[in-house]
Amino acid sequence: MLASLSIQNFVLIDRLDLEFAAGFSVLTGETGAGKSILLDAIGLVLGDRADAAMVRAGCDKAEISAEFSVSASVEGWLAEAEMGGDPGVCLVRRSLDANGRSRVWINGRAVTLAELKALGEQLIDIHGQHAHYALQKPAQQLALLDAALGLDRAAVQAAWRDWRAAEKCLAAAQAEADSRDSQIEQWRWIVEDLLSLQLAADAWEALQADHSRLSHAAELQSSAGAVAQGLDGFEGALLPQLAALRARLVEMTAYDAALEEWLTVLDGAGDALRETARELNRYAERVDIDPQELARLEARIADLNAAARRHKLRVEDLPAHLQNAQTQLQAAEGAGDLSRLQVEAEAAESRWRGEAERLSSARRAGAADFAATVTTAMQTLAMAGGSFAVEISEAAASAQGLDSVQFMLAPHSGQDLQSLAHTASGGELSRVGLALQTVVSGQSGAPTLIFDEVDAGIGGGVAEIVGRMLAGLGRQRQVLCVTHLPQVAACAARHWQVSKVLRDGHAVSQVVALEDAARLEEIARMLGGVEITAATRQHAQEMLGY
Repeated sequence: MLASLSIQNFVLIDRLDLEFAAGFSVLTGETGAGKSILLDAIGLVLGDRADAAMVRAGCDKAEISAEFSVSASVEGWLAEAEMGGDPGVCLVRRSLDANGRSRVWINGRAVTLAELKALGEQLIDIHGQHAHYALQKPAQQLALLDAALGLDRAAVQAAWRDWRAAEKCLAAAQAEADSRDSQIEQWRWIVEDLLSLQLAADAWEALQADHSRLSHAAELQSSAGAVAQGLDGFEGALLPQLAALRARLVEMTAYDAALEEWLTVLDGAGDALRETARELNRYAERVDIDPQELARLEARIADLNAAARRHKLRVEDLPAHLQNAQTQLQAAEGAGDLSRLQVEAEAAESRWRGEAERLSSARRAGAADFAATVTTAMQTLAMAGGSFAVEISEAAASAQGLDSVQFMLAPHSGQDLQSLAHTASGGELSRVGLALQTVVSGQSGAPTLIFDEVDAGIGGGVAEIVGRMLAGLGRQRQVLCVTHLPQVAACAARHWQVSKVLRDGHAVSQVVALEDAARLEEIARMLGGVEITAATRQHAQEMLGY
């Protein structure tokens, strides 16, 4: 429930602080006094679109604050969204600067406009002054039926989005099929060509080393043997000479014992050289001169070099090229799996159709009771004997389901049901619209209902009935109504008057709570126009029950 509203520098309002209560309240005043401005301010604090022109002329910014008494469910929603405040209370503030920038706070926490709208839908339900004209549109009729029956379209809408997305993927895959097939063929050729070579990351280096060894096998064998012979193969070889040199050093140690340490050095060198000679002889014996293996290696190298030329790469880059081609081929084949995409699209359609059929069944099950409730409400709105019906027919698939809805009306007894859009006069459309809105509002979860001149086109005794209907609704919800009808205003528990005054040379709107005599004068003004007579006041007094 809306508990209080504070407005600063908003259009024609310089400063306004209002306290609200439960039940049925009305706002009245001359045309142009600012009644709709007040509702615009409430709409803005609920998440409506802001405009820089809403900032009062000459001011830097406008600010609107509202306090709501909230239910446990809304309090839980706030807590889950990390916007909790004092128990049972929600404070909303919105500022708008002269450049059009807007900021929002819920319980002191800065939030997005989407978050504010999500909260606003749980707090207040606003019915605009031209809402009854929207009844002529099939989409609005369908929305009213769903709202009255408490039906949630979210599952159907989500399934519809999934189906559309799957169909889009399938269409894109089909459109790109030729190009994709060419790409797949190219990647497949690369993979098959390189797989046949049995590449390994280090194979090229090992292959080159093996080829180098085999191609020089005879030279390696001859040279290893020659070196071994030079070390220890004949009298003039290095080791015999080293032995002779050691013998002379031994003779020298007889005269200087310090030279003995060099004998150790020569002995170590001799051991190393003898080991080298032995290993080189063994190597020469192991060297395999294999022309067939050499030919095989040369053929392998030729194949790899040819592949490198085909793919315009170095041989050592071929393994990475193969891995990339395999990845691209897998991705291209997955994207081009039209049969899989077709199955997914069909499954998405099936899910949507299942949700749409469930929603359609609920609409058809509840339509008769909804129509009966509206028909009952019409009987008290000078449409005695009239009837209302809902026709549901199959429509093209959409996010709203499978159904097309048409409201049918017989305004009076003895008349046939015809399309509401073609049979109702302006006044009848207003009365049926009000009946529909009160029925729908009774199903709404919002604790506060606002009606902005929804009684347009209604007068006389019907207006009094409308007032009683709104008063009855006020016993269940907080109801705020902007009206020009004294019969409606007289039924309210509280009465606010909106007027325009000059302040410091500027026009401003002000709102005053009316009690007793002041309220009597306002009802008399609404009845009598420019000149208020004693008879007019008497009539107003009778309407108010004073």
